[in-house]
Amino acid sequence: MDGADGPSDRLVSASEGGAASSGPAASAAAGDRGASPLLELNNVEVTYDEMILVLRGLSMTVQRGKIVALLGSNGAGKSTTLKAISGLLPSQNGEISQGSIQFDGRELRRCDAADIVRGGLSQVMEGRRVFGHLSVEENLIAGAYTRRDGYGDDIEMVYEYFPRLGERRAGDAGYLSSGEQQMLAIGRALMSRPRMLMLDEPSLGLGPLLVAEIFEIVERLNRELETTILLVEQNATRALGIADYGYVMENGRIVLAGHADDLRRNPDVQQFYLGLSESGERRSYHDVKHYKRRKRWL
Repeated sequence: MDGADGPSDRLVSASEGGAASSGPAASAAAGDRGASPLLELNNVEVTYDEMILVLRGLSMTVQRGKIVALLGSNGAGKSTTLKAISGLLPSQNGEISQGSIQFDGRELRRCDAADIVRGGLSQVMEGRRVFGHLSVEENLIAGAYTRRDGYGDDIEMVYEYFPRLGERRAGDAGYLSSGEQQMLAIGRALMSRPRMLMLDEPSLGLGPLLVAEIFEIVERLNRELETTILLVEQNATRALGIADYGYVMENGRIVLAGHADDLRRNPDVQQFYLGLSESGERRSYHDVKHYKRRKRWL
């Protein structure tokens, strides 16, 4: 999480640059001169049912080999952002009505989901969504459906990262614990050999020990396999603890961007996402929810 590696050298709020499309993401892209981002969203708008505007000119970049956290409250548009990238919007009557999404220089806007996976970008959706009637190993094999080469070595690689899955390989996935199902969902995504992995709320519904274990494995995947990670999380403390860079979303826009260390020190992020007062004391959720100070980025 070295400060010299991220897209910018300070926090940037949308209010500094006017519109969101010319604020955080524009500054982020400009700050990493000479580096070509692996993923780049430029002024993306997403609508559902041709009338509900969810993403409103969203721009952001993800640099190769980095972990980037996308933070925000419920309804901010985080999951919609991932679905726009991975080509899953049409299944929910959603569409990208404006803007561009490029992965390694390739425009994704009109690609279907399978082609995007073949191109090296995989998403682990919120809620795990394993095939409960299939065995653990059959779930992993399903994750390799876009490949035309052998995948036996990759199954063993998944078991090395997730030993519990190896112990349960012949058992039905529906009988796994919540934590084991989350491991299986990540392992299944790894079977496509992604260059970039998008994780949607991997800590959802899990106890603290399991959350710590999964985040440790995510760090290892980034470090050992050099897999770029885009991490959507409401657990801002955990997310910023492993991320290199972060974005904060509200109402379909990026409102704040910066290096993870800088975001952790930002008073507004501490107050509204980490549950800390300006003195560093932890506040209850009730106190945070009713805190009267207006966020400085609004």
